[in-house]
Amino acid sequence: MEVLKEKVEEEEAAEREEAAERAERGEKIMRPPEVQQEGTIMTQEMLRDLEKRLSEIEITNVPERGSIITKDTIDTFKLPLSYQSNTLKEEHLLQVADNFSLQYSHLCPDRVPLFLHPLNECNVPKFVSTTIRPTLMPYPELYNWDSCAQFVADFLSMVPLSDPLKPPSHLASSTTVIKYQKGNCFDFSTLLCSMLIGSGYDAYCVNGYGSQALCRMDLTQEVCPLTVKPKKIVQEKEMAPPKKYSIKPPRDLSSKFEREQEMKKQKEIKAEEERRLREEEACLQEVENANTDPLHGLRVYSWVLVLSGKREVPESFFIDPFTARSYSTQDNHFLGIESLWNHKNYWVNMQDCWNGCKDLVFDLGDPVRWEYLLLGTDKPHLSLTEDDDNDLIDDDDVENLDKEEEDKSFDMPHSWVEQIEISPEAFETRCPNGMKVIQYKRAKLEKWTPYLNENGLVCRLSTYEDLECTKTLETQEWYQNREDMLELKHTNKITGLIIDYFKPGHPQALRVHSYVSMQPEMDRVMEFYEKARVDGLIKREETPHTMTEYYQERADFLSYRHVNFGPRVKKLALNSAESNPRPMVKITERFFRNPAKPADEDVAERVFLILEERVQLRYHCREDYITASKREFLQHTEVDSKGNKIIMTPDMCVSFEVEPMDYTKKLLYQYEAMMQLKNEEKVSRHQAWESELEVLEILKLREEEEEAHTLTISIYDTKRNEKSKEYRETLERVMHEERLRQVEAQLDYLAPFLAQLPPGEKLTHGQAMRLKDECLNDFKQRLIDKANLIQARFEKETQELQKQQQWYQENQVTLTARDEDLYLSYCSQAMFRIRILEQRLSRHKELAPLKYLALEEKLHKDPRLVELLRIFV
Repeated sequence: MEVLKEKVEEEEAAEREEAAERAERGEKIMRPPEVQQEGTIMTQEMLRDLEKRLSEIEITNVPERGSIITKDTIDTFKLPLSYQSNTLKEEHLLQVADNFSLQYSHLCPDRVPLFLHPLNECNVPKFVSTTIRPTLMPYPELYNWDSCAQFVADFLSMVPLSDPLKPPSHLASSTTVIKYQKGNCFDFSTLLCSMLIGSGYDAYCVNGYGSQALCRMDLTQEVCPLTVKPKKIVQEKEMAPPKKYSIKPPRDLSSKFEREQEMKKQKEIKAEEERRLREEEACLQEVENANTDPLHGLRVYSWVLVLSGKREVPESFFIDPFTARSYSTQDNHFLGIESLWNHKNYWVNMQDCWNGCKDLVFDLGDPVRWEYLLLGTDKPHLSLTEDDDNDLIDDDDVENLDKEEEDKSFDMPHSWVEQIEISPEAFETRCPNGMKVIQYKRAKLEKWTPYLNENGLVCRLSTYEDLECTKTLETQEWYQNREDMLELKHTNKITGLIIDYFKPGHPQALRVHSYVSMQPEMDRVMEFYEKARVDGLIKREETPHTMTEYYQERADFLSYRHVNFGPRVKKLALNSAESNPRPMVKITERFFRNPAKPADEDVAERVFLILEERVQLRYHCREDYITASKREFLQHTEVDSKGNKIIMTPDMCVSFEVEPMDYTKKLLYQYEAMMQLKNEEKVSRHQAWESELEVLEILKLREEEEEAHTLTISIYDTKRNEKSKEYRETLERVMHEERLRQVEAQLDYLAPFLAQLPPGEKLTHGQAMRLKDECLNDFKQRLIDKANLIQARFEKETQELQKQQQWYQENQVTLTARDEDLYLSYCSQAMFRIRILEQRLSRHKELAPLKYLALEEKLHKDPRLVELLRIFV
């Protein structure tokens, strides 16, 4: 309360001073010219001197006070008791920390005060180590340090320190930070350290000094990690040993002068690019030198240290909690360390940080480099040699030392923070308000929550040509939960090239689709998941005049098909492959080796020259042979102009055979081969035509998918899955109706009629009969009323449907597509309601007599009427 009073008094005094200044300024402004002229007259020299002094004054930006989570900003009544008070053990720990701080200040007067026990959100001092709550999250994605750090960086919003030169006065619990999704660097580090320790890492929160870019989360001078392309590992091919009798390679007939000119041109282009990059780097260096941070080395910052050892971490490293990036312990962004802590102990750095963190040794068991607060540290001390150990310590000293350590040891209290919990909704949402933007050097990264955008967009990376980010070079967009399995869209803004990447499961088995325009018969490349297709197609390349297809693992061993198209004969307003297909000029097909056939009979390449009516065949080469057999057929028409059949002649087949055979020279063999090739040509042309139709079908499907961009919802997502939600609501309604039915069965059906009789009067025979008849008549009337109600609703729905059908018949010509869809939807719903009412009415007519008889039997067996009715009978 005293702190609050002092704060209020300071604010009131500041308001009074500000009001007085405003009044004084107003008085000066309203002063008449005669009074103003009475002042001192400023000469030119005095004005120049004043201007010079004013120009020397450097105005620095006053840091904005971050929104701190304190007792005044949250409702503390709902917080647990451990947040609002300290236990005896915690009070003892605070006394130990104060004693340690006094000794430290006395021994190191030139060091800043230690960050030991800031106030929590309830204004209660808590030791920093007890603020860490090790927690293993139930999500497998948060088990590794990189994904865990990325989640914290995305989930929280950065709030700068109110004073960049001092640690914060408040350190809220991780549960409160998660609830409000904001915090400073100490809040980020505490939450991340709690999650990493829970995952098995040897992690520590660090209180030190960082660079200006690190403290302000300024990544404008950093390269986006997504733009860095991984280095391709070039595997050197093992050269086969040269054979003794090998064929000499053909002579290189290219111009040496042209090669030299091309190399010279490439060197000039490379030198120009390097010069441009050097100029840009020089400009950036000048800007950085001009904007030298006056607080360099003084800005307080907190980050996470992960030591090697646990979880197979080979080398210690730093984690920036704001950006989730890992740094070496010798990085220039980290300028010094004051102290670090985990959930078990607190260490003070006793090493000199004149060279930043580059020379620091992170051996926390060394008391010379790291002074610890509690004796119960789990870090091993430096071991002495055997000779020194024997000289310095004997058995009695060891016993006395153990007793002293037992007396002075003090275990760290358990964390006062509640179990850290992140709901599935919060884990999926991640970013505050569902969106986060990060600005990099020549790049901008935007992140969204899944299902926030209607098209499933979750991330977009835009790269720019200039540092001001005004001219876009390319964009990369990542998608999730798309029904068309679209995963990534890469767009080059300069060339207009668009590349779509799909996950397995697309209706057409698409894997990659690169194009400039969605119009048919344009340049495009389609890649497919070959195991999801029956024909084994893995790639299709299309240009305005050609189409190339690549196959794999086919029964006919086809590996390649290239089709050349000619200009269309007909000129239609709308040309398509189905109505007016492009004429095929040439079809080239290549085949893999079929081991079941001899090499001289296994075709390696087949070329159909359609306009020239020729077919060229090239067979596979035998092992240890350097030439392959070839054949060429001239496909004339089967009849001449007079209608006579053309006889097969030797000049219609030109062949080159490595080892000629007798049967291949016979005209019958050649005639059968030519007729088979004619049939295969028809099949190839038909398959090429089907490929054109498939391209049109894929383009039409992609346009529909881009327009609809439907998202898939998991059956386990009960929040968004409408079918699952309706099924759950139906079950709940059925259970509710069952409970009502059971309650109704337990009701006393004679209570309304017994209430009409005088209280305490004994029933007579006549009264019992009258009660029975009134109860049965009332139940009968209720059954009739229910049947009439269902019948009335049935007739009403039927009349409304007839009216709508009559209206549709009268206005059918003028209706739009949307009106027809609405009419069909209404008819479907109306027919559903009519069918349900009809079923209910039919079921009611079947069950009404049975219910009447059941009630009559219950009345005969009712203990209040059974004796009277039996005597009466």
